Amino acid sequence: MPHSPIVNLNSIHLTLKSDAGPVNILRGIDMTIHQGEMVGIVGPSGSGKSTLMSIMAGLEKPTDGEVTLAGKRLDTMSEDELAVFRRDNIGIVFQSFHLVPTMTALENIAIPLELAGRKDAFDVARKKLEAVGLGDRTTHYPSQLSGGEQQRVALARAVCTEPKILLADEPTGNLDGKTGDLIVDLMFELHNAHDTTMILITHDDELAAKCDRVIRVEDGRIKEVIRSKEPAAEGAK
Repeated sequence: MPHSPIVNLNSIHLTLKSDAGPVNILRGIDMTIHQGEMVGIVGPSGSGKSTLMSIMAGLEKPTDGEVTLAGKRLDTMSEDELAVFRRDNIGIVFQSFHLVPTMTALENIAIPLELAGRKDAFDVARKKLEAVGLGDRTTHYPSQLSGGEQQRVALARAVCTEPKILLADEPTGNLDGKTGDLIVDLMFELHNAHDTTMILITHDDELAAKCDRVIRVEDGRIKEVIRSKEPAAEGAK
């Protein structure tokens, strides 16, 4: 029996203003993703896939349409409400890491836990750092870590609160092939351990093919669902 839907996008449009006139970034996206599903979203540069992730994360509001995650409407929330929702439900891994340079690896991971009021923030952060193989890097600052190590710290920070949904935007884009493979393996291990819904934005078809379902986006529209291990759970239209 398929899991219940955790992400629902209904007729999502995003239009931005420019000197040359309106620019249509997303043109009517309908998508359903089920709890525990691993979905790869692929497409060429400029297709709208990273913008789509921003919509799902509540970092960008659509011009039109409904965004529902974990039963909550994001498109009607205030910025403060969105921040709390992300803290409690979403982990995000960016291509460029986004670590705080003046904080150690341990402190970077502890940030979302501290914001959630967890008294055991540093104990949990230390365990997550060990889980990504960096237990000996607790006091290192980002500038003292390699790109792969920084991405592992970013991944540990994204999953430290055991979010319902993990969004990853080109998480291996700034890494060499071997290091990128390690990051992907870690993401899939963490997904399997917690049944986290994982949505992977990538230009790498081979990487996306490791997911349960692959959705291709072109010119702001969903062109096709390339593959699905669970036809009954397929929700992209």
